[in-house]
Amino acid sequence: MKLLALTELKLLVRERVGPVYAIGLPLALLIVFGNIPFYTAHHTSGSFAGRTLLGVYLPVLAAFALAALSFNVVPAVLAGYREKGVLRRLRTTPVGPARVLAAHLLVTAATAAVSVATVLLVARLAFAVALPRQAGGYVVGFLLAALALLAIGLFIAAAAPNGRVANAAGATLFYVMMFSAGLFLPLDAMPPLLRHICRASPLGAAVQALSDATDGHMPHLLQLLTLAAYAVVFGAGAVRLFRWE
Repeated sequence: MKLLALTELKLLVRERVGPVYAIGLPLALLIVFGNIPFYTAHHTSGSFAGRTLLGVYLPVLAAFALAALSFNVVPAVLAGYREKGVLRRLRTTPVGPARVLAAHLLVTAATAAVSVATVLLVARLAFAVALPRQAGGYVVGFLLAALALLAIGLFIAAAAPNGRVANAAGATLFYVMMFSAGLFLPLDAMPPLLRHICRASPLGAAVQALSDATDGHMPHLLQLLTLAAYAVVFGAGAVRLFRWE
């Protein structure tokens, strides 16, 4: 498994898509937002009272990294493996395609973790944004969010007939989900009905869980159960639909 994971890591770095999406883009957004005074000023009224808008956006950037890998990288890579016959050929070897998938998902999750850690550290060192005050809750929320989003990515890869469809479906879902995560409009600034709908989505639940941990609270059980439900439902669907060739 270790050798497979190293191989998948080399392929991910060689293609550059994963690192750029997962690490480069969130970091670039952080730097852009961090150099806009409106985002770094402490608000004294409204839903952002006592916080900076940059601090509010950090959980969204963490979700951005997870979503970019889960929706834009995982479906394309796995559908490409199937189209090129990689998985079919591996079925005749002792390695087996299941181990390759496990190694790929392990590398993907590790890349997301590096991205989130980088964003948090740069935000702290460069823009004086506090680190999550409930570290344990943040880790739990991140892990459940990773499981849920990667399960959805696997489901797209399983259901898509080819790589082009997987790319299109993943990209479309990415932008829809990022709206529900609050990238374009913070969740706290949304009308109540829209806010509840977005928090029921996988990325909305992830952002809420990470936001709670950032503010020093354990993530609400409802958000954690929502993420776990997405992981179970889409994971089971991916297993049922996945084709090796």
